[in-house]
Parts: sequence; C-alpha cells; structure tokens
Amino acid sequence: MMETTEEAVVTGGTLNTVCSRDELLHALGIVSRGVSTRTTVQILSGILLEAEAGTLRLAATDMEVSLRTSLEAKVESEGSVVVPGRLLLELARLLPEAEVSLEHKPEEAAVEIRCGSASYRLHTYNPEDFPRLPQTQGIELHEVDRATLLDTVARVSRSASRDESRPVLTGVLMRFEPGKLVMAATDSYRLSVKETAFEGTLPELEAIVPARALGELARIAPEGEQVSLGVHENQVVFGTGTAWLTTRRIDGQFPNYKQLVPEAFEHEVPLPREELLDVVRRVSVMAQRNSPLRLRFAEGELTVSAQTQDIGEARESLPAPFGAEALEIGFNAEFLRDGVESVVGEQLRLKLISPLRPAVLQGESDDFLYLIMPIRLAG
Repeated sequence: MMETTEEAVVTGGTLNTVCSRDELLHALGIVSRGVSTRTTVQILSGILLEAEAGTLRLAATDMEVSLRTSLEAKVESEGSVVVPGRLLLELARLLPEAEVSLEHKPEEAAVEIRCGSASYRLHTYNPEDFPRLPQTQGIELHEVDRATLLDTVARVSRSASRDESRPVLTGVLMRFEPGKLVMAATDSYRLSVKETAFEGTLPELEAIVPARALGELARIAPEGEQVSLGVHENQVVFGTGTAWLTTRRIDGQFPNYKQLVPEAFEHEVPLPREELLDVVRRVSVMAQRNSPLRLRFAEGELTVSAQTQDIGEARESLPAPFGAEALEIGFNAEFLRDGVESVVGEQLRLKLISPLRPAVLQGESDDFLYLIMPIRLAG
C-alpha cells in the first residue's frame, strides 16, 4: 500500500524520464477520469506529472474528485509539469514502442514525447497553477473488504439523484455502525438501502459521498482484497494498490430514510426475478415520453403493460400468487427496471399497499431494499 503522505509538487528542475508505455497507459487510465471535461479553468483539464527518485507520479482533479497513482520510471532529471490530459491519454494508446521518454522543455512551454522513431510535442500548463491536492497525511485508514464494498456501491448508487440543485441527493450515505456498513441513496422518487456485515473494527462514522466518486472507485479497484478508507474533515479517502481517490464530503442532512419505508404492507408477492426482469425490459420499450409501466395484479397473475400515444403498446403476463381484489399500480419504467436489477437471488418479493403508496422490492433476505414511488394512473 502506498504511503499516504502528502508530497509537495516537485518544483525546480526539468522533468526528464523514461517509462514503460503499458504502465504509463495504465496510470493514465486511472487518473484521466479525474480530468475536468466541462470547466473553463484550463489547468483542470490537465494531468500533473511529477518525476522524482525512480518514480513518475500522476494526478488529476476536477475539484470534487482527485485521482493519483504512480509507476516506476528511469528519472534522468526531477521536475513537474502539467499536460493536457485527454490528449496525452489518446497519444499513449497509439504509441508504437514499449518505452516512452518524456522531456519537459520549459523555454518552449512544451513536453517532448519520444517513442521509437516517433516524436510529439505537447504544450504544457504551469504546475504552480495546479490545485493543491487534499492532504492525506495523518488520516487514520481502515481496511474494508473490496468485493463487499463494491457490491454495495453498485446496488445502491443507481438511486442517487443526478440533479445538482439538491446536492445531498447526488450523494450516497455511508454509515459505519458496529459490525456493519449501511449505505443509502435516494433521488426522492426511489430509495436504495443496503446493510453489509463487516468484520474487524471500523470507527462509527458517517459521510455523504458523491455517487460519481464511488463509481470511479469501482473502476480503480478492479483487483485486490482490501480497500483503505479514511475520513478527514471534509474529505473521504480511498486507497487501492498504488491508486488513491480523494473526494469531498457533501455537506447537509441526508433524508431520514427509515421514515420513508412503510412499517406494514397489504400484499407481499413473490415473483421469479429473471422472468420479471425480462418482461419489464420488453414492455418498457413502449413506455416512452414518461409513460408509466402498469402492473395489474389479479387472481393468480401479474400483467405488465405500457402504452405511448402515436408509438404503440405492449402487454405481457406471468403467473403470480395473488389472491386479493385486483390492484393496478404504475411505475417509472427505468426506475422499476433498476430496482429489479439491483435485487439478487432467484426470487424477488414485491411489497404493496395501494396504487398511491410506495412499493418495496427485496430479494430473499432483508439486507437490501429498493423503495419506489408509484405514478398516479389516469382513469
């Protein structure tokens, strides 16, 4: 595991280094996702390269998420430079040889990249303008099981909002309690909650982490057994192998999700998850322009239908152990599909109260729930 000491940008000297093309490409693949794509601040579209003592370090930030990693390199001369991130990544993918040499030419404000007989010159930005990355020095780190953490993230984070006008809802609540991790996300139309048992000692802490940062974590931690996790003031730090992700905590009060979940339901209908998912996917094709997906429960069967004016309609039935008075409820097609996909196991339990009350999807165990608000049906 890489040391979590904050290292100042290497200033003075002129970066000149040789490294493996494949290792450089791998490192660029990690940090390039931290490059800002929609900023007018030019420096944030760059990747910071720092060569020092046999190591080439790379870093990128969009001021919300910071990513950094390092690789072994032959350092002829120590120094730092900021290069256009997307361009360097594109170039590294196409370079022909196994070894790449990078040499900063400060008088020309350019980096010369040589690989075999090919040479390229990229214009650079001043490393002194690059934002200081969040301090990671002195943060208490805790080891958590990688597979368990990433599975929890994958199942919960799809319920986070993409609407920046309510920042708290764009995040995922992570709460460590004795023996377990609870994660929750809601965009006010649906809610995902997952409780995961954790062995070992973890501090009791709570943070709202941007869903996007957790998505990046899944990408930079493809292997290994553990992920290091630490919380410090307004930052959350994740470490995996030689890569580090730092993200700001979202300020604010996360909704009290326990109050959103009804205490009791009128109906609990067990359904074959895979079959239901196939039906929902097929019928959803006709649920366009925000048309609802209709679920009609009647004696012994569930009929899923959708209709969009000027486009068409679809209807499909499957057996369902339902014996009460017929009930029809409408859902956003995408949200229902997300819910069915995030449940694991062969059987799914759909819990219902009435056409205007929230419904809950669960698998065979109670450690995960997906609550979905209905759409009022016309007629």
